[in-house]
Amino acid sequence: MAIEFMKDSHSSNELKEMLNPLVYEWFFQKFEDFSKTQLYGVKTIYDRKNILISAPTGGTKTLTAFLGIINYLVGLALKNELEDKIYAVYTSPLKALSNDIFVNLEEPLSEIYALAGKKGLEMQKIKVGLRTGDTSPSERAKMAKNVPHIFVTTPESLAIVLTSPKFGENFNSLEFIIVDEIHAMTSKRGTYLSLTLERLAEISLIEPVRIGLSATISPLEEVAKFLVGSERDCLIANVKLNKKIDINLDFPGKDILETETLDSQKDLYSKLDKIIDKHRTTLIFTNTRAATERIIHYLDMHYPGKYEGLIGAHHSSMSKDQRFIIEERLRKGDLKVVVSSTSLELGLDIGSIDIVILLKSPKSVSRALQRIGRAGHKLHDNPKGEFIVLDRDDLVECSILMKNMIEKRIDKVEFPKNALDVLSQQIYGMAITKIWDIDNMLKVIRKSYCYEKLTKNDFFEIISYLSGEYSLEHRHVYAKIWYDKETGQIGKRGKLARVIYMTNIGTIPSESFISVVISSPAEMKGSVIGKIDESFLEKMKRGDVFVLGGQKYEFLYSRGMKAYVKSNVSQKVTIPSWFSEMLPLNFDVAMDI
Repeated sequence: MAIEFMKDSHSSNELKEMLNPLVYEWFFQKFEDFSKTQLYGVKTIYDRKNILISAPTGGTKTLTAFLGIINYLVGLALKNELEDKIYAVYTSPLKALSNDIFVNLEEPLSEIYALAGKKGLEMQKIKVGLRTGDTSPSERAKMAKNVPHIFVTTPESLAIVLTSPKFGENFNSLEFIIVDEIHAMTSKRGTYLSLTLERLAEISLIEPVRIGLSATISPLEEVAKFLVGSERDCLIANVKLNKKIDINLDFPGKDILETETLDSQKDLYSKLDKIIDKHRTTLIFTNTRAATERIIHYLDMHYPGKYEGLIGAHHSSMSKDQRFIIEERLRKGDLKVVVSSTSLELGLDIGSIDIVILLKSPKSVSRALQRIGRAGHKLHDNPKGEFIVLDRDDLVECSILMKNMIEKRIDKVEFPKNALDVLSQQIYGMAITKIWDIDNMLKVIRKSYCYEKLTKNDFFEIISYLSGEYSLEHRHVYAKIWYDKETGQIGKRGKLARVIYMTNIGTIPSESFISVVISSPAEMKGSVIGKIDESFLEKMKRGDVFVLGGQKYEFLYSRGMKAYVKSNVSQKVTIPSWFSEMLPLNFDVAMDI
């Protein structure tokens, strides 16, 4: 395996010669020239070479990844050679980002199709399919019958469709795999994805080209190894756009050594209001969903009527439809300020943001850069951000982060290796799809960078556990697979194997949520607006008012896993709380502190 940094990019003329005339005309109707990122990546991908592209937020990474693929598919479509199969898989860790990519892919493809029509060219339609946890059963059924050429998904949904006996066959001739926001996969979720990628490659009769897209991250060699596994070559395009970061740090009170935290909280809203007034669109990041709701509520309370219709919340406990409305209004410039926990960190297209405010420490340099990069998201814009600290601990932490950002000292990432809990899930999933030879299974697993040094002893311990050699029936743990030591073969056990696997998939901690449903007014009756924590519901009684998505609702009653509410403009509200993991402080930052 050879990991190499690209010393030189391709020339603009090389890309122009490579592009299909139809794609060429479409591109230059939309853009003046190729970006620096595109000069590195487009032809490399078209030439079928694995590549990791690292560029700051707003560096046109996504279009770079897709342009060569679209060019290839358009060529096939014009020759009427497009088959009903999946040519490319795009995966990102965020459902909202996958939704966004789906929408942003449909637009250029429809424009190219319309351009072909104007020229009198017959062209097959290039189909894009979206599969996430939000995809309805009817949409999934349609996709099974009408197979997309580009499949947009998340790591967990990708693992699910791999176990589908019919849909999994559509990956038999997979040619491209795009892994977006790869810097956000440095947990066991990334380890899980690394094995899913090897399973995809094993299914495909040809070796798919792997394309990794990452914001600023270090060390890039480690990320490239994660992307391609232990046996493949990979090029690294470390694209530096020389964007200047306009970053500031402030305390809302007069003296951080003398001011109590409660007083600084009071001054905070005056400070936020002044910053918002100076800018057209402001994005505020908090670290929790509860803080997001609190900021919106108190801004409304301190400045009655000023932010009505101009402020919005965006976090994971809001419904998909509610989040989508906020994203659309942000893109159109209808909102003056949006407050988010972490859900707008990654590369969603949210239009033009003038400034990003970071309330409390984001805990890592890369996360701070990612958040501030949401301002100046366009290619030639410079990001602008401001840390607002509320206590001395925050001041020290954010000062270190700011110093490291200016000095371009990026957090070092490390992917979890040999995670046996993840391995047991994936072995179970593999056994569901077919009967495996145990040596071949181990060979596929070891192709993953996260498992290249997996010992045979650990591997067979997992096989023994899954096949029920350890008696755990008293804990209601039963055998999931069968293993024949004489033939060395492995397969699934039981009729409910697929159901058990799909209801326990992934590494994201499970949370118990209650759906919040509108009971009145009548025109909104039945609408799901979001989710609250079960423990929060237990504390509520009829008539209590709480905020969700920046709006006020009165609790009426609960039935099953649903809480029924009606709109209420009462000023006496409760801020919901959600149980979730805290953001971890990066090791390098902790050592600097």
